[in-house]
Amino acid sequence: MPAGAREIHQEGLRLPPVRLVSEGELVADVESLLLANVRAPAERRADLRAQIAANERGGERVGDLRADHGDLGPAFDAVIDYSRKRMAGEIAALPDGTYTAADCLEGDGVTDEDVPIEVSVTVDGESMRVDFAGTAEQVDGSVNAPLAVAKSAVYYVLRVVTDPDIPPNHGCYEPVTVTAPEGSLLNPDPPAAVSGGNVETSQRVTDVVLAALAEAAPERVPAAGQGTMNNLLIGGPEFAYYETIGGGAGARPDGDGLSGVQVGMTNTLNTPVEALEAAYPLRVEAYGLRTDSGGAGRYRGGDGLIRAITTETDATVSLVTERRRRGPPGRAGGEDGAAGANYVDGEVVEAKTTREVPAGTTIRVETPGGGGFGDHVER
Repeated sequence: MPAGAREIHQEGLRLPPVRLVSEGELVADVESLLLANVRAPAERRADLRAQIAANERGGERVGDLRADHGDLGPAFDAVIDYSRKRMAGEIAALPDGTYTAADCLEGDGVTDEDVPIEVSVTVDGESMRVDFAGTAEQVDGSVNAPLAVAKSAVYYVLRVVTDPDIPPNHGCYEPVTVTAPEGSLLNPDPPAAVSGGNVETSQRVTDVVLAALAEAAPERVPAAGQGTMNNLLIGGPEFAYYETIGGGAGARPDGDGLSGVQVGMTNTLNTPVEALEAAYPLRVEAYGLRTDSGGAGRYRGGDGLIRAITTETDATVSLVTERRRRGPPGRAGGEDGAAGANYVDGEVVEAKTTREVPAGTTIRVETPGGGGFGDHVER
């Protein structure tokens, strides 16, 4: 995930769909090809074997269901149809109309110029159309996002503002149409670089679609969360460490935002200090909440985190982050959360940067707080 990548070929090994296992047997040539292109092949071999085992177990369980119940196709179809009907009903409960919002990314990793994202969301009966016309053209840096990523962010928002207990399957999303202009940030032409799009642009898509739907469902939409995954990558000839760092969630219409959590389009967890230091030539100097970084309001945004790591060997450090110039917006009169900040040995560095550093260098990441909700009142 190089911060300054200009094409997808700089972002790693690309594989078309090929079989790693065929007729129950590992395809050794494919495994060897994969492992020849990574820094820690023993770890990746273990990862692949774990995935193979999970698939085998899944196949066994589906076989058990078939043995007990026969043909499962009608049951699968019924669940898909149930999800479609439930989602159509949830959309129909929203007021018809077109709702708009706009925001931007803070540079693409090549330049620091803002990259606009615009959306219009049209609710029409039981259907919804989400159109990103007006969004920037694709950029030189890595924050381009394939349309599939934009769709995933929209689907996530849809679950936020409707009933999250609706079973997630393709029927759930049939009532929703998502479009973006070809050659744009959210529908780029090859060979655009896209690694930052998956982790950062998806977050801003989430923010703008939530902001657009805040008018339609004000009781369901919180203030903006940290709006970034705070990607930190540290690597050397024999190791590669990657983590995302939590921050503040936006305050809700009926309560404060959570502190020190992942927000929006991410499902990664905290990396325990003990595990990190045992496995890598890294030392954690600080890890804690960033006090008072959440925006004030009737309900306060959650606080961000402070994470400081010292390298014990020469290394390459990459940071791919957002919300370093402008904090996450508050809602309904709430104040914005604090913007994040990145430091290398005390020097402020750009939101997206790659540096070669000597042993003993400390990287400090201060993550954004969430926006506040509602006019401030004494509590």
